[in-house]
Amino acid sequence: MRGGSVAVVGGSIAGCAIATAVARAGAGEVVVLERTRGRLEDRGVGLCIHDERAVELGASGALPQGIATHPLRRRRWVVRDDTDGAGGAGGAGGRVIWEQPFPFHSYHWGLLWRGLRASVPDSVVYRQGETVTGAEGTGTAGAEVRLAGGSAERYDLVVGADGYRSVVRAAVCPESRPHYAGYVCWRGNFDAARLAELGTAADSVPEAVTTVCFPGGTCVVYRIPGPTGPRVNWVLYAPPPRDGQLRFDDPTSFPPGGLTPGLAQHLAALLDREFPPYWGRALALTDPADTFVQPIYDLEAARTAAGRLLLAGDAAGVVRPHNTSGAAKALQDATALADGWRRAASFEELLRGYEETRGAAGRELVALARRLGRAQVERTPAWAGMDGDGMEAWWRGQLAGAPGIGGRAMTP
Repeated sequence: MRGGSVAVVGGSIAGCAIATAVARAGAGEVVVLERTRGRLEDRGVGLCIHDERAVELGASGALPQGIATHPLRRRRWVVRDDTDGAGGAGGAGGRVIWEQPFPFHSYHWGLLWRGLRASVPDSVVYRQGETVTGAEGTGTAGAEVRLAGGSAERYDLVVGADGYRSVVRAAVCPESRPHYAGYVCWRGNFDAARLAELGTAADSVPEAVTTVCFPGGTCVVYRIPGPTGPRVNWVLYAPPPRDGQLRFDDPTSFPPGGLTPGLAQHLAALLDREFPPYWGRALALTDPADTFVQPIYDLEAARTAAGRLLLAGDAAGVVRPHNTSGAAKALQDATALADGWRRAASFEELLRGYEETRGAAGRELVALARRLGRAQVERTPAWAGMDGDGMEAWWRGQLAGAPGIGGRAMTP
């Protein structure tokens, strides 16, 4: 299929990948409508992509070469061990209850976005400060987006890459809305050089991911590349504070720099009570401006396409972060759309094929992440009594036949 006009609502990771994919596949006009006026690359959180997905996405052109990454090779699950205050096998760094392979590379969100943005062809018009307030598919006549200023624009195809609060999804499947999972996610990152202040070697293996286990939660700690050098990124899942400090109607209640003194005290108490001393002190190195907390939500979209509207990335399905698949899934959506564009003889055939391939893939990811969340936060085992065999059986139960986390290979 050649020609046609496409509006991509949202200009972050999914939006840049989609715009690049359809422009290279043969679209005649591609416009990205991004509501943010500021610097998207300032978002500093870490993420990971499975090595096999990275190879697949690099071959498709969805993942550009040259973006800074950090290799990860294994994952250590540790519990607090108060029997040996001097460190060693337990003590300050905790006691390792299991190690597993972890074939991933980590990324800095902003650096990944910068690489994807630089790869967007010059023919694509990238408009910042454009807030889309609604979208409407009009069948074979195309689709329309409505802008905050009151104007409307028509395109042959509108792609919603506008995240969990997608206005395009509201038009495709208004019945599909995010649901609160019952717990929260604390996030932060800091300069890896600051680990030297702790004076111990619990984090002496940069290629390892450490998962701290405690009753009612887990915390994943790993290194990521940063704009000025390596950083330590952490993601902590736990029950919410019960003092009313958090709302549960918005997944971005307290963004970076917005942490209240009460929330900061709650986090400090959690680290002191539940974490091995080394890891509690490590997370405490995080600057308040780089710490935030958000309720965990997920969403299983009933459809990913309707009329001339199509959904990609988080707009097509919000997956709890345990699955480590968000970025790969967005890039796979872009790859699938480009492949379909080259094969399809009409927009109707394109959207039908996209729904058949990506709809099922998204629902599978949501289901797996829910199982992971139940096992690692909502119904945690008695961690201290677990050994390698028990942990491996527990892990297989979460996967329930899935090959692993990080997403599946794309169906040809």
